[in-house]
Amino acid sequence: MKILILGSGGREHTFAWKIAQSPKCKQLFVAPGNSGTAEIATNVNIGVNDFEAIKELVLKEGINMVVVGPEDPLVNGVHDYFLNDDTIKHVSVIGPQKIAAELEGSKEFAKEFLYRHDIPTAAYKSFTKETVEQGYVFLETLKAPYVLKADGLAAGKGVVILNDLEEAKTELKSMLVDAKFGEASTKVVIEEFLDGIELSCFVLTDGTNYKILPTAKDYKRIGEGDTGLNTGGMGAISPVPFATDEFLNKIEERIVKPTIEGFKKDNLPYVGFVFIGLIKVGDDPKVIEYNVRMGDPETEVVLPRLKNDFVEILEAMSNGSLDKINLEIDERAATTIMLVSGGYPEAYEKGKEITGVENIKDSIPFHAGAIVNNDKIITSGGRVMAITSYGDTYQEAIKKSYQNIEKLHFDKMNYRKDIGFDL
Repeated sequence: MKILILGSGGREHTFAWKIAQSPKCKQLFVAPGNSGTAEIATNVNIGVNDFEAIKELVLKEGINMVVVGPEDPLVNGVHDYFLNDDTIKHVSVIGPQKIAAELEGSKEFAKEFLYRHDIPTAAYKSFTKETVEQGYVFLETLKAPYVLKADGLAAGKGVVILNDLEEAKTELKSMLVDAKFGEASTKVVIEEFLDGIELSCFVLTDGTNYKILPTAKDYKRIGEGDTGLNTGGMGAISPVPFATDEFLNKIEERIVKPTIEGFKKDNLPYVGFVFIGLIKVGDDPKVIEYNVRMGDPETEVVLPRLKNDFVEILEAMSNGSLDKINLEIDERAATTIMLVSGGYPEAYEKGKEITGVENIKDSIPFHAGAIVNNDKIITSGGRVMAITSYGDTYQEAIKKSYQNIEKLHFDKMNYRKDIGFDL
């Protein structure tokens, strides 16, 4: 098979790393890719939302399957674009169709879905510029802290949690009236705050059958002890130590099954990955959010634990035979630590040379915001590289990642030194 991956982050490098191991993959392309994918695939300088150029590439190279990494092209309807064009509708696309991608594209859509199918989640209401005053009143009925979520896609930065009521009202006005997140915050969902510990559940589905991948936990805040600004993710571990068999059973029965059944009942065509952001409140799981793709950096710890041929799984997802697959999972723990540019998640500089990658032993460097320029690997984004390691325990795996990070360098390199601290 000839396979194209859309995207340029650590998640896509991990996809490429796993797909390249399959004897079923004859040729692998990544658009636009990064310095890591360049080593194992052919990078093509095409944006993930340039559907015309993607179509031209697919036809020119005779590509059989497109694996969509990020959420943007899914929310913009890349799967529908293929289905509606006779010249490319035979190509398998891994990722839900546009209407189903609204589960991530709109927080309100996701909340309505959860309520409709009796899936446990926080109480909420949504507001627009016209109803901002009612939003203030609703905030007054809640206890602190207050959770405000931009309805649309805001690159992982559209959720604000505040302890002060007046600050929450000011923030609501800033999101709705002053368009703090642009189009994404023309509608804002206000939720009750759930107190607990978070984890991520990843589900593969062909639209009818499903398989649950290993759980993972990521660390969103920039600062040690989970302080400071939210980021795209500073590290992750898998499996999650507190997710007992009993708890995992609750996730499957109360959340995964009704989610997949809900797709069928609501006619949401879904072939792809379902990322369920969960919180453990007491002994019970509740849904914080859906994403319609794999998480990043969780992919960097979940996929390395999958022993199966990944291309066989992707084929089964696209042809409706996922029930025939038995997932084989590596018993070892996997952890990843994200190296980021100085200043991230706020303003940061790009173009810094990364050295020492060739000295890494016993860890896998998954490149993210890094590209090749004049035979040098240089930084091109905020989250630069994820260093993944295996271990008999997550502590052992984390130690290996930190030991290898010491061999790496780029100007103003930053990372959290406490991943796993809360477990």
